[in-house]
Parts: sequence; structure tokens; C-alpha cells
Amino acid sequence: MADLWSWLTVDAAGWFNGILWSTPMIIFIIGVGLLFSILTRFLQLRLIKDMVKQLFGGKSSKAGISSFQAFAVALSGRVGTGNIVGTATAIGFGGPGAVFWMWAIAFVGAGTSFVESTLAQIYKVKQDGEYRGGPAYYIEKGIGWKWYGIVFSIATVIALSFLMPGVQANAIASTIDNAFGIATWVTGLVVAIVLALVIFGGVRRIANVAQVVVPFMAIVYVLVSLVIVAMNVTELPAVISLIFSSAFGAEATFGGILGAAISWGVKRGLYSNEAGQGTGPHAAAAAEVSHPAKQGLVQAFSVYIDTWLVCSATAFMIIFTGMYNTEAPDGTMIVENLPGLEAADFTQAAVESVLPGFGSGFVAISLLFFAFTTIMAYYYMAETNVAYLIRGKSNKWAMFVLKLVLVGAVYFGSVKTAANAWVFGDIGLGLMVWLNLVAILILAKPALTALKDYEAQKKQGLDPVFDPEKLGIDNADYWVERKKEEKAKEKVS
Repeated sequence: MADLWSWLTVDAAGWFNGILWSTPMIIFIIGVGLLFSILTRFLQLRLIKDMVKQLFGGKSSKAGISSFQAFAVALSGRVGTGNIVGTATAIGFGGPGAVFWMWAIAFVGAGTSFVESTLAQIYKVKQDGEYRGGPAYYIEKGIGWKWYGIVFSIATVIALSFLMPGVQANAIASTIDNAFGIATWVTGLVVAIVLALVIFGGVRRIANVAQVVVPFMAIVYVLVSLVIVAMNVTELPAVISLIFSSAFGAEATFGGILGAAISWGVKRGLYSNEAGQGTGPHAAAAAEVSHPAKQGLVQAFSVYIDTWLVCSATAFMIIFTGMYNTEAPDGTMIVENLPGLEAADFTQAAVESVLPGFGSGFVAISLLFFAFTTIMAYYYMAETNVAYLIRGKSNKWAMFVLKLVLVGAVYFGSVKTAANAWVFGDIGLGLMVWLNLVAILILAKPALTALKDYEAQKKQGLDPVFDPEKLGIDNADYWVERKKEEKAKEKVS
């Protein structure tokens, strides 16, 4: 019986995970990002100035949150375990070259993020007094496949409330244990209690916590990495060269694991920045903006912050200090600078080697805040999908059960093994990615039309305002009603 349970929970999960993240699948993910980059004429380069400007534009309302709050909520989902443990794992199994592929997937992923977040704004609804939106909503309203929207919502609720929180919780508990010797069950219990206090306060409390904690911790974390780089600045050319040469199999030590470098870089890069996963659109839909493309640009920028800034900070600290091992697919060690140490501990070892007595605790605290805010974001996104599934009905009990499941998953994830946590987390991620990518490929046209309209209005010196009827976009009901309300107010005044 024990063997059967082990197969069902570990072996079968690993097999399914291998299918979700097989080479053809990874090629497809990169291909979708490249396609959207080309169709948007590489907006991730052309419109960086607009991304920053729109980040601080707009204010919150009774129904929605500000652009910056939506950015913070989405970024709290992106910046988490993937930035510290995920980056270290990519180096541990793909070598330094995996870092380049993390950068690459972030670049093309910015185009994907723009499309999915813009669609979320176009097809958002006003439900129970607040904005709701995301893949399930734009699948139903944009494509007309309600059944597919239901499938996505169910997969998302399972992934974000049960499968993926364990990765974040496990990383928190293990790093706290490593740094301070606090038992994982104790950390798990404390995190679960604090999480309950936050998520029972609703989306506004989540947004208020995220907009303070995430930017502050990201800045501090990056500053510490800059200190380490500055202390080893003469190694900078060699480190950059190692990353690029390893990424293409040109470096002798890592030449035999080119496939692993690409696979791990893409997988961990996507886990970190979540472009195409369908998580960012939930927060994007909640923003109060005058044009969907505004929030699309903001969310594209959040991908850069996550990977090019925070993930790079981790990668540079590890590679500059040489505090890592790299294991080949056959289990042999290519590099073994830290015998017996797992990838989850690389970042702590790196900072500790330069700043003794400070590094291990600093990384543990950083990961605590990063991962905790990610779990908060997971709850909001799962809640949005429960609201989609139980519309027009009393969903208070469903929301209550969702909170209990998430809190329980966090505690359980804190005490289970890291390997199992990552397998189930990858499955949750993979399910959402594939369901969402198919949808946005079918539904890309409205997002591209919105971008063209946004740029046309900008050229005229206007602050872009969205009119779906003028653009021939159907079922954007919220925006149609909004226009009617504004016209009615004008007549009264």
C-alpha cells in the first residue's frame, strides 16, 4: 500500500510533470512569446518609457485598485521562491548558462504578459461591487468557450490553493531553519496564522501589504547583491562571459548540458516571472484605468523587474562567489564547490561567504517576505476564479473553505520535502500555462487592436480612452456600460 501511495504521489506526479515540461512544450512557450513580440513590434523595447509612466498613473476607486497596486499585487505573485531558490536550482541543474535563458524568457515573456493582461482589462466585469477578470473571463467573453473557462478556473483554484503554495512555504521554512535553527513546523504554523489574518481582510488588505513590502524588499535585496558584485567587480567580465558561453554550449565545463541549461532556464524563468501563466491578468483586471493597454504595459514591465532585476541579483551573488554545484542529467557532478549542499542553500552560502554572520539570516528574511507575498497573491487569484465559478450565488462559504485550504496547504508545504514541493508546484504551473497560452493565441487580436488604438491616441497627444464599439471589439460589456454612464453624467452636468 505504501508503495502504491508513493507511486501516486511522487512517481506519477514526476511522470506527468515531465510531459508538461518536455522539450516540445518549452519550444512552444518560447515560440508564443516570440510571436507576440513580433506582432507588437517588440513593445518591450519600444514602449519602456510608457511602461514606467503608466505604472504611476491612475488612482484606486471603490471598485478597483490603482495601477501601482495592481503592479504590486502581480509582482508579489512573480517575486517569490522562484527568484531565490528557483534561480539557484536553475544553476544547480543547468549551469550558469541557465541564467541567460531566464533573461531570454523574460524578454519574450513581456510580450506575452502584455497580451494576457490587456485582455483581462478588456473583458473584465464589475461583480459584487469590485472588478474581476482574468483568463476564465476573457476565455468565456472573448472566445465564447464557457466550458474552457470553467476548466481553467478549476485548474487555477487547485494549482494556486493546493499545489503551488507548498513551494513557497517549504522554502520559507527550510531557509529559516537553516539560518536560525527554528523547526519547520513552528515556522509553518506562524506563517499560516499571519497569512490567515491578511487574506481574511480581502483584496484591499492584500494590495496594501503588497505595495509596501514588495518594493522595499526588492530594493534591499538588489542593493545587497550590488555590494557583493562591487566587492568582486574585477570578476564581472569573466562572469558575464561564463553565462553567455555556457548558454550556447561553448564553455568546456558546461558544454554537455546545453539542453539542461535551456530547459531549466526557461522552466525556472517562467516559474519566477509567470508570463503566460495567467496569474498576472487577475491583478491587471482589478486596476482602475482608462484604457486596457495601460495595464498591459505595466504588467509587461513587472516581468522585467522580476527576472532582470531580482533573479539577476541572485544569479550574480551565486556565480560571483562560486557558491554552487551543477549536476548533470545523469546524476554526475560537473561542478561541486559545495559538497552535500542542495540548490536551495546556494544563495545563503553565497551571501554568507562575503558577509559572515549576516548573509544566511538576510536571505532567509528576504525569502520570507518574497514568498509570503506570493502566497497572498495566490489567494487573490484563486478567489477570483471561485467568484467566476459561483457567480450570482452566495459564495461566502466557498471563499471561507478556500481560505482554509490555502492555509492548510501552507502548513503542509512547510514540513514536506522540497523535491515533492517543486514537483507539484511545477505541475500546477504547467496546467495553467498550457490552458492560458492556447486561449491567448486564439484571442490575441483584441489585445493587438487595443495596442494600436493606444498608440494612435498617444500620437494625437491624448490620454488614451478605450471605446470597444468603435474598435469592433464585442462583449467588452464593462467598457460599454462605463461609456454610457459617462455620457449620462455629461448630460446632467
